[in-house]
Amino acid sequence: PEGTVLITGGTGALGSLLARHLVTHHGARHLILTSRRGPHAPGATQLHHELTTHGAHIRIETCDTTNPHHLTQLLDTIPTNHPLTTVIHTAGTTHDTPLHTQTPTHLTTTLHPKAHTAWHLHTHTQTHPLTHFLLYSSLSGLTGTPGQANYAAANTFLDALAHHRHTQGQPATSLAWGLWDEGGMGDRLSETDLARLRRSGIVPMPPEEALRMLDTALGSDEAVLYPARLDLNVLRGLAASGTGPEPLHGLVTGGPARRPTTAGAGATRPAAGVVPLAERLAATPEEARAGLLLDLVREHVAGVLGHSSPDRIDPDRGLLDLGFDSLTAVEFRNRLNAAVGLRLPTTLVFDHPTSGALARHLLGELAPAAAPADPAGPLEAIEQLDALLRRHAAGAPDSAEITQRLHHVLQSWHGLTASVAAGEDGLDSATDDELFDALDKELGLS
Repeated sequence: PEGTVLITGGTGALGSLLARHLVTHHGARHLILTSRRGPHAPGATQLHHELTTHGAHIRIETCDTTNPHHLTQLLDTIPTNHPLTTVIHTAGTTHDTPLHTQTPTHLTTTLHPKAHTAWHLHTHTQTHPLTHFLLYSSLSGLTGTPGQANYAAANTFLDALAHHRHTQGQPATSLAWGLWDEGGMGDRLSETDLARLRRSGIVPMPPEEALRMLDTALGSDEAVLYPARLDLNVLRGLAASGTGPEPLHGLVTGGPARRPTTAGAGATRPAAGVVPLAERLAATPEEARAGLLLDLVREHVAGVLGHSSPDRIDPDRGLLDLGFDSLTAVEFRNRLNAAVGLRLPTTLVFDHPTSGALARHLLGELAPAAAPADPAGPLEAIEQLDALLRRHAAGAPDSAEITQRLHHVLQSWHGLTASVAAGEDGLDSATDDELFDALDKELGLS
């Protein structure tokens, strides 16, 4: 209680919840809460008054913790009779975009408040008697989150820093939080984003549950912990189909994640008891296969867009008009990969912009028209050619060219049979000019 607690992002939603919890449940009495806006941040005055009422001594400071000079100045103000004993780094921000459109700006915006601040806190508190060094990380560093490659990287740095401090005998715990239903990055997510996370088995948790997890973490000596609420039934389904966040599969399968083994990279195996699509197509009459694939496409379109029924999906309406964005398109592609056992491109919804067009594309990939069987021999080939010519003869505009080619083929045949009759080495003994002439005749070039 006599030590000082430093909380970065202390006036934010998670920082405020944490400060209240430390004061009311852990008896913390000396807290420094930092943020870019400090006492001018929304709710800062009320937070200060509330915590002071509980008997705590609160300082809310404006400090750019990504700047080591500013951080040093702040640390120098901590009185020796209340030394810094606890650092909790909650600050962070997001700048979402798919991986292929990430720019240096996206990386800098996300890495600076998370990773740079964490490193400065690590290097500039070496002489302080720390008992706790907590880093607010994210489950996205373990599982990946669509559109948040930069955010995942920043949080993975925090996890690695905690391991690094442990190797030096220093206190550190990185808390790779799941989704909070109040506060945190979840507040910036749309309903579509939240639905996507639920489909991956990650469920929002109330703040009181998250804070109980925090209390448990304070008594742990692990470098990295993953406080999160998960839907194990969803994870079981994802693990069975080889989809979803692979690092979580072991929680429900009792073993390592199942890796794709068929149809190339990106393909997955069907769940036990599920008839593979290829078998279903083979058992479906040819005239009904297009409808089967259209139903499949519409089902997954409805799933990623959060519709209750695929009946609402117009086969001829553009997927982008229905509400697809780049993140939804990637999830949709991944779901179809698992459903059809193909490796489909990320540009799928742009190359085939409607459900109907996409279903027709899949039909061509999965059930191409049967190619005519190769003839068993020359006589059968001639019979097939004869039948083709009979069908083509009536009013054929290219009949003169066909007649000329047939004449050359017949000439070539006469030349080949004559060479064989003259001896098996007939062609071997022919001059270059004779060989070129024979080839020209066979190809119809002379």
